[in-house]
Amino acid sequence: MIPQLKENRAHGTKSYPYEQYYMRNIHHAFQFPVHWHEEIEIIYVEEGKLHVKIGEQDMDGEAGDLFFVNPRELHLMSSPDGKVKYYTLLFPIEFISFQSLDELEANLLAPIRSNQLMLPEQLTDEELKKKVREIVVKMIADNREIHHLDIKEIGLSSHHLQTRIYLLQILQMLYEAGVLTKAETAGNSNMQKELLGYIQNHYTEKITLSMLAEEFHLSEKYVSRYFVEHFYLPFSNYVVHLRLTHAKQLLETTDESITEIALQSGFSNVSYFIRAFKNAYDKSPLKYRKEIRGEWRKEEVGI
Repeated sequence: MIPQLKENRAHGTKSYPYEQYYMRNIHHAFQFPVHWHEEIEIIYVEEGKLHVKIGEQDMDGEAGDLFFVNPRELHLMSSPDGKVKYYTLLFPIEFISFQSLDELEANLLAPIRSNQLMLPEQLTDEELKKKVREIVVKMIADNREIHHLDIKEIGLSSHHLQTRIYLLQILQMLYEAGVLTKAETAGNSNMQKELLGYIQNHYTEKITLSMLAEEFHLSEKYVSRYFVEHFYLPFSNYVVHLRLTHAKQLLETTDESITEIALQSGFSNVSYFIRAFKNAYDKSPLKYRKEIRGEWRKEEVGI
């Protein structure tokens, strides 16, 4: 259960571009490495403690806390012991936008989409937090109920309309509370995105710390320290994370051999790939594939 860097996967569907994930029962320390996506993300801590970094802001959340991630904003989540339950809700700003070029679109929705106007990283006002949390909990419950529906049914259901209403209510509360802020320049964030973007484009190939340092005209020591300071894990661990994520997708969507998947994902040593995969997902690549294929077969026959 490890997310991606720039999440190229779609969240939700074209007809219903909203998705929610429930993270729980991890039972060990974890860090979901830094990543970003085009969607807005709402993080709701249901139980336990969660460390969240959004941009340059480091924050510790506990039960009842809410965080907001703006489009294309770098962020990560971690826990020292895994004793946490939390939801992440993702949706594009277009999901609650309107076709008309009115004041709402021009002065609120479009600036949020272009990162000129920013949602708050964390809600600190207890009264506002309580009001927003009540809506978030309702929205989570409503969307938990629709998982049994067909995609077309969701697109035409009252759940679809109600989710948009919930999100607009949240945006209205944030706007009226005056917690939306104009964006500041983020040169350091741009550098982080460039570093991560380069790695993402080359992680299936041979890539080393010295190669990265040379590409950006920086010292190897500086890049190594920069990674740990800003992303909370060594460069090599980050590359392995991307390779494992890619391998996991290939296991789910192709019939390639384990050896071929390891090579396509950037692992030159198949034995190391198998050990790394097992450490990350608590099962071997072959067992993971069999379990996934078994679940698909059950769904196809209606079990």
